[in-house]
Amino acid sequence: MQIENSVEYRQPLPGDFAIWVFIFAELTVFGVLFAAYAFARSAHLDLFNASQQTLNRTFGFANTLLLLTSGYFVARATQAIKAGRSASCGNWLAGALALGGVFLVLKAMEFQQDFSRGINLSTNLFYMFYLSLTFFHFMHVIMGMTILAVVACKAYAGSYSAENHAGVETGGSYWHMVDLVWIILFALVYVIH
Repeated sequence: MQIENSVEYRQPLPGDFAIWVFIFAELTVFGVLFAAYAFARSAHLDLFNASQQTLNRTFGFANTLLLLTSGYFVARATQAIKAGRSASCGNWLAGALALGGVFLVLKAMEFQQDFSRGINLSTNLFYMFYLSLTFFHFMHVIMGMTILAVVACKAYAGSYSAENHAGVETGGSYWHMVDLVWIILFALVYVIH
């Protein structure tokens, strides 16, 4: 019996390697915050469950759909540029940006609703985590939208092609990290009790 040598093909990470170092660092920070949330929740289960019931799950669910759809748009933008369709890539990114903008508006409305009810960082431990985690994520959405806006402008300018599209993949990778973090955050803060 002859053993054949097989060459394992490894797909390189999409985009620049530096973004993956940054994404790993960001996920580590969020992971520590999520672990701290889980630890605090286990020590104050009744408080967390009662406070969680006051959150606007409609906004949370709508924002989840918005980010998932925007992630799909970014994936389509990547497919478009790999096929050499710069304008289509830009259009998909513009759609993702629009959905990200709606996410920010809804989240700002939710924050306003919370603040008008007297909820702030010092209200209780749950609200301290809720506001801190969601605001930290909110800032990441703004950063992700800034990156996508630059990538979209470059796509419209014809700076990317089927052969040279690492910038699109880099921006897309960051945006998918933002999506992933929200899905975990939504499950932890809004759903699981």
